[in-house]
Amino acid sequence: MPFVEFIAGWISGAVGLTIGHPMDTVKVRLQTQSTYKGIFDCVVRTYRHEGFHGFFKGMAFPVFSVAVSNSVIFGSYSNALNYLTQSQHREHDQGNKAPLWAVLTAGCFSGGIQVLVMAPVDLVKVRLQNQTASRSVAGGAKYRSPMHCMAVIFREDGARGLFRGVFALALRDIPCYGLYFLPYEFTCRMLTEKGKQSSTYAILMAGGIAGTMSWACATPMDVVKARLQMSGTGGREYSGTLHCITASLQEEGIRVFFKGLLLNSVRAFPVNAVTFLSYETLIRSMTCFAQD
Repeated sequence: MPFVEFIAGWISGAVGLTIGHPMDTVKVRLQTQSTYKGIFDCVVRTYRHEGFHGFFKGMAFPVFSVAVSNSVIFGSYSNALNYLTQSQHREHDQGNKAPLWAVLTAGCFSGGIQVLVMAPVDLVKVRLQNQTASRSVAGGAKYRSPMHCMAVIFREDGARGLFRGVFALALRDIPCYGLYFLPYEFTCRMLTEKGKQSSTYAILMAGGIAGTMSWACATPMDVVKARLQMSGTGGREYSGTLHCITASLQEEGIRVFFKGLLLNSVRAFPVNAVTFLSYETLIRSMTCFAQD
């Protein structure tokens, strides 16, 4: 049943986002603002000026939207893998393992599909996470809510404005989702005895490793993507992806593309371990329920 993967992806995505959003907020601010000396400084100043709530800015919209995104990612991955292998079975659960080239290809395909869904949502999330002023301060916060943020962007830049940074997002997600599912499947197979279901430990380890590896590869383009999404909001402006890359390199050196790498890696392990465990548990439960 193809729809099962979409439902499981929806729920597991919301669970993973809730766990990782505070660290994601710190990561985005480090990548787009030069006022912070490091992770600790960003955490302290965010808490001092905005309180605990400051770490969850922009989360309400992504809780729903990332659930949709995960639904698209896992659903399109599973169905693409089934198409490539002409198999309707869960490969590492049924012993009918899909070739790793098919896993990589299906992962890249799912990354491309989710870019179309996530581009406007990710833009709104980044804008809200970078909004440090309080709404109660006169002339403070520009955006009152996720929907207001989207409306302002549409009014100022038109429909194209909602897809600012989409090319960089595609360059980040298409290859990196291939490098997300590939190490997951490979690690699961390494930690699972032949003919048996993957254990909780195997899924947690495989999910954590997959998340860490994919984010390590994604971080340079993640920096570019975040900067393009903030372009035109009063700070540095970039005319496109290539200009952002060259300008950032000239002004801040090669290290700029690794801003947030530590946070991405630290955040990725538990978030993706829990995401994959939630997904696999839901898949097995719903499949058993449907068969009864």
